[in-house]
Amino acid sequence: MAPTSEVVTARPAPALATFIDHYLGYRMTGYPPGLHRGLPSHHLTFIVAIGPAIDVIEQTDPNQRPDAYRCVLSGLQASSASIAHSGDQEGVTIALTPMGCRTLFGLPAGELWNTSLECANVAGPAGDELWERLQGPAPWSRRFAVCDEILGRLANPDRLVTPELSLAWRSLVDSGGAASIGPLAERIGWSRQHLTRRFNAEFGVSPKLAGRITRFERARRMIERTPSHITLAQVAAACGYYDQAHLNRDFADLAGCSPTLWLAQEVTSVQDAPGSAD
Repeated sequence: MAPTSEVVTARPAPALATFIDHYLGYRMTGYPPGLHRGLPSHHLTFIVAIGPAIDVIEQTDPNQRPDAYRCVLSGLQASSASIAHSGDQEGVTIALTPMGCRTLFGLPAGELWNTSLECANVAGPAGDELWERLQGPAPWSRRFAVCDEILGRLANPDRLVTPELSLAWRSLVDSGGAASIGPLAERIGWSRQHLTRRFNAEFGVSPKLAGRITRFERARRMIERTPSHITLAQVAAACGYYDQAHLNRDFADLAGCSPTLWLAQEVTSVQDAPGSAD
């Protein structure tokens, strides 16, 4: 049987849209067993497995032991995790922003930096409920509605990241990681040092590292989606790297391999493909 993949995306309920950028449902069958790299992103890792647990055999923090998760919640990261799969994978990815971590779970994203947890360890019974209610056959639209319901109950509008830090984060992401920290601090009305200190405490990364991760993620998406006649040097220039060597160094640091090796090793991506709920 030939491998098949299905990827469907949907927007969350309006009340959650400030904290969750989208939902993504994925189903892949018939692929050879292998390893998947969990790469740095400007979203927290928040994935609900449907069926077998998510088997993380190498954590981003080498001091954290390998583990399997029914519903994994991880903070921001600056290195890749290694995830084993049987060739068949199904689940729902929740594109949670760092601002959403405080609103949903009552703690800053910085407390989850470089750490993976079972969601129930942070969200309590709601984490178990989220996993349980997404199991079994169901239309994606129903599964996304379950996410809206449970996450909507967790969201507390009194637990918000300060407007200054929210603006700083969104500015970095919207610029593709190119926003300069000095002018951004001036726009907010803080000193550069104060912005860096508060930003790091809330999100677990400095503004400079957040920009680097965002630029890397943009380059990864371009490499994944652009035609083969587009060169890595062109991608590097479009994403604000000095040259292709600079892009290669960032991939080596953040992904643990070169761009060409990553592209050759990865199966069909479930992170960014377009689609709509059924």
